[in-house]
Amino acid sequence: MASIFTKIVNGEIPCYKISETDDFLAFLDVNPNSIGHTLCIPKKEVDKIFDLDEATYTGLMQFSRTIAKAIEKAIPCKRIGMTVIGLEVPHTHVHLIPLHTMEDARFIKKESLTKDAFIDIANKIKAAL
Repeated sequence: MASIFTKIVNGEIPCYKISETDDFLAFLDVNPNSIGHTLCIPKKEVDKIFDLDEATYTGLMQFSRTIAKAIEKAIPCKRIGMTVIGLEVPHTHVHLIPLHTMEDARFIKKESLTKDAFIDIANKIKAAL
């Protein structure tokens, strides 16, 4: 069965898209740790990051770096944290999280945002690419 991320890639579920290439997609996390929390995924559904072929793995890291640099320009923060946990969705994904404190990296405190706020944040990050 297709993961929720594969359904997003296929356009079956909407997302707040930041950037897309033939192989990768970046979109805002709808349950963000902090404002600007973005997910970067390979379009190819592979559960575990270290099961990706080498080209996809390095491509995902390069894509994620580009997105992180744009987030850093668009969202005031101390730095962009990156984590790969992957237990909640069986599809490799990189979390890029604007960090103000270490609490932002803990996946405990979540931001509550309106649809308009998500759209505004996505547009700010896209403009910084």
